[in-house]
Amino acid sequence: MEKSGRSRGLKTEMTAIGPVCRGGVSEWWIAPELGKDCGMPRTIWKGSLSFGLVNVPIGVYPATQDKSIHFNQFERGTSDRIRYKKVNERTGKEVEAANIVKGVDLGGGEYVILSEEELASAEPQRSRYIEITDFVSLDQIDPVYYNTTYYLAPEGEAAGKAYSLLRQAMQESGKVAIATFVMRNKEYLVAIRPEADVLALETMYFSDEVRSPSNELPNLPRTQEASEQELKMANLLIDSMESEWEPERYHDTHRAKVEALIEEKAQGKTIAVAKEAPAATKVVDLMEALSASIKAKSGATSRPSRSKAATAAAKPAAAKVTPAKKVTKAPAVKAARRKAS
Repeated sequence: MEKSGRSRGLKTEMTAIGPVCRGGVSEWWIAPELGKDCGMPRTIWKGSLSFGLVNVPIGVYPATQDKSIHFNQFERGTSDRIRYKKVNERTGKEVEAANIVKGVDLGGGEYVILSEEELASAEPQRSRYIEITDFVSLDQIDPVYYNTTYYLAPEGEAAGKAYSLLRQAMQESGKVAIATFVMRNKEYLVAIRPEADVLALETMYFSDEVRSPSNELPNLPRTQEASEQELKMANLLIDSMESEWEPERYHDTHRAKVEALIEEKAQGKTIAVAKEAPAATKVVDLMEALSASIKAKSGATSRPSRSKAATAAAKPAAAKVTPAKKVTKAPAVKAARRKAS
């Protein structure tokens, strides 16, 4: 039994997976298929990509989608939602949004209060341009500076030629573009890099936002010279585990298990709680551990093909369940929802 529904303007497949009782009335719980695609991405910004005297009309699209399971909160034993209110810390009374202002804690009970008008005076000037200022080599950028990935697509047929020209030129030169632009009242530093058929935009952290590991991480060991034999063993282990990057081989197994739990619980089945995994043992002898790892890899008589491994990984591990006893059901609650990307 399948039905279609709409949530926030996006089409979502809905599936009836079990009878529930709400207010004494039995009905089918129509739940979204968790973890499924939620329609085509929509532009989140439109403007022009500017380099030199050339302006290319483009739209910015999200390159990824959030497939996390988002839970609502309920009072135990009921289907009553938990709500949060903004209250005055001193009086305990609820405060209306119109009477709430922003401030910064200076410590010692002192605060700097800023009005919306004062904050607006510091906002970056709005612009409909992504202005390229530099072209740099991709390998010069430490990936720690990357934050979120977006796709750039030309707006209109006339923009296609200039868009393709820039992408091809960047591919041949091995360069990425550095630019700034304003989106949602915030200024972003971005890197624009060419992919096979699209330009990707990476929002970046500014240099003062990136931590220095040597200055800030505790107990970071100094570089220790490894022996020639240790390096040889470590390289042998790396070589034995080498493979091609195939993102389809990797899956969010935790999300799959949670989705299975939700479906099983909605059908009235009892969930068996898994035992805790044993604690990891400490490595005492590095050489011994490397040697044992290499033997374990080379001693395997057969290794499943990547296609089979990918297929096996794609199947979520079934939760261990036992049939529920025939008891009066408490009101079921829809405990998870899918947030649209």
